[in-house]
Amino acid sequence: MNAHHTHQEIVVVTGAGAGLGRATAREFARRGAHLGLIGRDPNRLEAVRSEVEALGARAVTISADVADARQIEGATERIEAELGPIDIWINAAMTTVFSPLHAMSAEEFKRVTEVTYLGNVNGTLAALKRMRPRNRGTIVQVGSALAYRPIPLQTAYCGAKHAIKGYTEGLRCELLNEGSRVHVTLVEMPGLNTPQFDWCRSHLPRRARPVAPVYQPEVGARAIYWAAHHRRRQLYVGISSLLTIWGNKLAPGLMDRYLAHNAVGGQQTDETEDANRADNLWQPVAGERGARGRFNREAHRQSVQLWASTHRREVGVAAGAVVLLGALLNGRRRSRHRRRALSGRR
Repeated sequence: MNAHHTHQEIVVVTGAGAGLGRATAREFARRGAHLGLIGRDPNRLEAVRSEVEALGARAVTISADVADARQIEGATERIEAELGPIDIWINAAMTTVFSPLHAMSAEEFKRVTEVTYLGNVNGTLAALKRMRPRNRGTIVQVGSALAYRPIPLQTAYCGAKHAIKGYTEGLRCELLNEGSRVHVTLVEMPGLNTPQFDWCRSHLPRRARPVAPVYQPEVGARAIYWAAHHRRRQLYVGISSLLTIWGNKLAPGLMDRYLAHNAVGGQQTDETEDANRADNLWQPVAGERGARGRFNREAHRQSVQLWASTHRREVGVAAGAVVLLGALLNGRRRSRHRRRALSGRR
């Protein structure tokens, strides 16, 4: 944790205007951080600024496209000039196209890659430029279980998340080789109830939805906050992420067939998609969306798996106590049997 620094914790969040990025901004504001908020829609950024200022934070909002490295470098300069040295950088910006690969254009695939993957790289480069000379700071990469186990209808997004995992693990080795105290962590997300399913481009016949089970974005935001303050190399969020990642390690061929059978229908609701609706691939969709999407009724507000993962010591103590209790009870049972056997011989 940055407790040894006397200055206020300064945190940058990309994709801060809605969804997980917005929930993350609120989580850090609630805990006393000041924020640099980067997103494309200036009106939404102002709404987020009002929310975090109401929680006691100072905020700098900058309208920028993460796919443009110069815009991100300029935004970073301004944030440090107005707030001070950045302690934590969170790469949360993303976009996707819900579509079979054959129905996508090369331009669409490229744009998803530029925003979701290269936007992450651009943010990391801007953060490293400042953190490496200071020999401190944390970069949080918002990853996905889909980086380990791709699914149909999200090939561009899955490819980008794979790429984030790949270059991040290489970067981590470089930092270790330098003896750098800059920490990079991956937080692997499950399906979250965010507005992306209403404004990301779709070529599907029915409205897109997250793969169940669905979690509220605040669950992801709490995971990001925890990861930013503990030197864990990666953190899985939600039991579905854990099962997906391990299922793919143990039986990838079986996962192929399972997802082929279940994940196409499982990513669509029964409602017909509006082929003419606005999407955010090239420019932001107007209007206030907040952090949550339209799946409140089914979205989980807590994750037992995440609690267990972030409380390993407590889980270990509890497990040890259960084993010890079991051993004691078993010992007592055996001694009773022995006494009965001895009395029977008499």
